[in-house]
Amino acid sequence: MSENNQPEPYAFDPRNIRVSDADRQHIAEVLQKAVGQGMLTLDEFTQRTDQALAARTRGELNSVVIDLPGLVHAEAPTATARPPANDTMNLRTRTGTVKQNGDWVVPSRINAECTMGTVHVDFTHARCPHKHVTLHATCGSGTILVIVPRGWLVRMEDITTGLGNVVNRANDAPDPAMPILHMHATVGMGTIKIKHSRGR
Repeated sequence: MSENNQPEPYAFDPRNIRVSDADRQHIAEVLQKAVGQGMLTLDEFTQRTDQALAARTRGELNSVVIDLPGLVHAEAPTATARPPANDTMNLRTRTGTVKQNGDWVVPSRINAECTMGTVHVDFTHARCPHKHVTLHATCGSGTILVIVPRGWLVRMEDITTGLGNVVNRANDAPDPAMPILHMHATVGMGTIKIKHSRGR
C-alpha cells in the first residue's frame, strides 16, 4: 500500500496469461507448417512440439516459434475470448438468457442488464489480466448470476434494491494474488446472486 492508503498499481505481463489446449494445438500446427517450409528439421519439430504441449503460459508457448518469421504467435487471445476494444463488456437482455462463460478474457468493466430475463457471468475458466474488475449489474424482475473462483475478493460497493434481493455467497478467504471484483448493483423485483465456483 502507498502512503495515501491507495493500492499499488497491478503489474500485468501478458506473457503470464495461462494458455488452453486449443492454444497449444494451434502452435503445434504452426510448427508443422514450419517443417513443411524447411524452417525446422524433424528433430527440432519433435523437441519444440513437446515444449509447446507442456507450456503453461503465453510466454512459454511463444518461445518455441519466436524465431520463425511470418508465422503467428500465441500473443493474442482467440476472437471469442478477446474483450472489446474499449475494455468494456456489455451483456443485455429483456426476456431471454445471456451467458458469458468458458474460456474468455475479462475486461476491466462489465455491464450486465436484464429486464425479465437471465444473465450469467461465470469467471471460473476466464483469464483475468486485471487486478480490479468492476461489474455494474442492473436487474428488473429477472436474475443475474455471477460465479467467481475461490480466492477472488468480492466487494459490495454500491447496492440499491426495491422488492428484490442481492445475495453475496462468495465469502471465502481471499487470495491477495487474485483479482478483486467491485460490485455495483440495482435491483427492482429480481435477484442478483454472487457465489463461488464449485469445488476448489
